[in-house]
Amino acid sequence: MEQVAQQFTDYYYTTFDADRSQLAALYRPQSMLTFEGAQTQGAQAIVEKLASLPFQKVQHKVDTRDAQPTGDGQALVVLVTGMLLVDDGQNPLKFSQSFTLLPENGSFYVFNDIFRLNYG
Repeated sequence: MEQVAQQFTDYYYTTFDADRSQLAALYRPQSMLTFEGAQTQGAQAIVEKLASLPFQKVQHKVDTRDAQPTGDGQALVVLVTGMLLVDDGQNPLKFSQSFTLLPENGSFYVFNDIFRLNYG
């Protein structure tokens, strides 16, 4: 469980930081993203939302990662906290993000993705 969570988040943030458009393969038509309170559904719409974010460069640093199985024991809930730097900024922003990963063909896809910046 922890290994899956680490592999997933390592891949997710490395890909996000390099080329957000490549994240489409992690989502499905029924996937939902809530980004700072705004909901988006479907792989294409989610990637369009991520690509439209108002920065060119981003660098994530994961501080904590926790994972739990869901009630059926098949899916996984992952909670991540960390910091990110956008463009050439010097002041990192704190964030938290949760994922619900559902199994599919020996792998997982993102069913739910909730992201929030943490101010204060």
